[in-house]
Order: sequence, then C-alpha cells, then structure tokens
Amino acid sequence: MRTENIQALLKRSQKDLAALQIKYEKCLHEKVIPADLKIDIKNLAGNLRSVLDYITNDIRDKYCPPAKTGERFYFPILPDVTSFNGRCANWYPGLQKSCPDLWTYLESIQPYHQGCEWLGHFNRINNENKHENLVEQIRTETKRINVKFNSGQVSWDPAAVKFGPGVRIGGVPVNPITQMPIPHPSQTVEVVTWVDFRFDGINVSAIALLKNSLNGISKIAQYVRKWL
Repeated sequence: MRTENIQALLKRSQKDLAALQIKYEKCLHEKVIPADLKIDIKNLAGNLRSVLDYITNDIRDKYCPPAKTGERFYFPILPDVTSFNGRCANWYPGLQKSCPDLWTYLESIQPYHQGCEWLGHFNRINNENKHENLVEQIRTETKRINVKFNSGQVSWDPAAVKFGPGVRIGGVPVNPITQMPIPHPSQTVEVVTWVDFRFDGINVSAIALLKNSLNGISKIAQYVRKWL
C-alpha cells in the first residue's frame, strides 16, 4: 500500500493551499494573475492527482490480478455510467466481482452525480494543463445588494433583478432609476462586490475548486482505505 505517500501528499497539499490562498487574495486585489500563481495551482492540482494515481495502483494491486503490466489505467473520472462500466472493466479487471462495494463506491462519486461535479472540473484542469500550460483564469466581479431592516433582510443580484415603479422592500419604496431603496433610517443597504478568478470555460471559483478538490480527494483516500 502507498498510504505513507498519500498522507504526505495530502499534508503537503493542505500547506500549499493555505499559502496559495494568501497569494490568491493578493492577486485579486492587484487584478493580475502572475505566472507563479499559475505554477502554484498547477503543482497543487498535480499533487492531488498523484493521490488518485496512488489509490488506483493500490486497487489494481489488491483486486485485479488479471491486469496486464504496461497498460495505461487511471482513476475513474467518467462522464456517464456507460463509460464508467466500460472503462473500469478494462482498467480494473475483476474488481466488480472481487470487491463489488468498492466498485459501487467508485461509481457513486462520478461527476455525473449531483454533488460530485467538482471531480469532473478537477479532471479538466489537470487534462488541460498538459505541456505546462494552465487553463487561463478570468477575473470576475459580481455585485450583490443586501438590505437589512427590523423584520428581516433581503438580498439580490442587480444584474438579474429589475424593479418597476411601486415596489417596496421592508416597507421602503425602491427608486426605479437607481434600483435601490430610498434612504431610510429603518434600513441598512449594502452593496457587496465579489471578486474572484475562474478557469476559462469552468464557471466555478478557482480557489473554491481547489478547496473542494483537496477536501474531496482526502475523503476518497480515507474511504477507499478500508478496502485496501
């Protein structure tokens, strides 16, 4: 088993993510994406991918004696159940019979299941980082308006909501020109601008994806260990 290597990589990834997040926040403020940030992201993603590779080798060593040496095989990250069944039958010959619970678990975490989409996104940024080129990140700004009043609070995206005449929020009229409640002592109005980086073509926060990947892969490693 490669448990020691897996734990070392996960520990290193936790440390690297903490340092990367500090640099990430600084880059958001400066509105630039320097090359060294891309390298840090590439290295973190690569180390997490190596964890999945170690898990894959442990599974093959224990449950797939018919597997031929020299064949290419990967941790399963497939787009649909048909692809999963076909690819895994080749990558993990005999696994479905020798350890059906593990087979079922691997199928249950595929990115076509709700809540597991992060794994597909993680796989994409790794696959598209070939030749040392990181998928380009895009800086995005998203505004949100929060209004607090005595009986509660409301929040909305001004890009998605347009108010007409006669609209009131917490009893206070909304100015249809400014799209904001008319100033009133009973309310606190806050305009929040969220700033983030996103990978091109992947509509998720880059830092959130890295956090979800570290958390998700740590859970996979912990869960699969009981079968190894």
